[in-house]
Amino acid sequence: MTAMDDPETALRPESVRRELGAFLRARRARLDPLEQGLPTVRARRTPGLRREEVAQLAGVSVDYYTRLEQGRDLRPSTAVLNALARALQLTTTEREHLFRLDRTGPAPARVAGPERVRPSTRRILERVSPNPALLFGRRLDVLAWNRAAATLITDFAAVPVAHRNIVWLVFLDPAVRAVYPEWESVAREALAFLRGAAGRYPNDPAIASLVGELSVKSRK
Repeated sequence: MTAMDDPETALRPESVRRELGAFLRARRARLDPLEQGLPTVRARRTPGLRREEVAQLAGVSVDYYTRLEQGRDLRPSTAVLNALARALQLTTTEREHLFRLDRTGPAPARVAGPERVRPSTRRILERVSPNPALLFGRRLDVLAWNRAAATLITDFAAVPVAHRNIVWLVFLDPAVRAVYPEWESVAREALAFLRGAAGRYPNDPAIASLVGELSVKSRK
């Protein structure tokens, strides 16, 4: 059991526990292993991710996640529920449903404050030169960078703040896109990080706006 596992138990109707397990299985089955960057060397008898893969993505033990799907009377912590929502790429509505099934109440709102970069952090970025280094915010905004990163990828200082986001740049800036010979792989990784951010901050309007813009403008 990992540090995120919560061993508390609580009495809940068996029907609710079964519904929670069915919900987790259904959402697991719809995920494409290739889109998650998972190896597919072994034949898969059923669609979607395996239990151990979901557990790994969520940072919980396989045994703990298996017992959740089996409808055992466990009481996951808020951190575990949020991690499962990210791993299963739940929509805002699905995330709220997950919390209702477990807590019979809506998911708590996450209020995100402004992001600032300490001068000491900027100095660290410069010290790692000549290696390129970036500091990302919760929305994958590029908050800080060193000269090597600017030389390799783009002059971030010249990029409008609204577009100074690594996912936006990878998909919508042709010059940045050309930097990566294996663009498809980089794009999948960027999308995985964006999905994670959307799961952690489902009510963030900036993330919703970014997803909408990518959906409309991206070529792939």
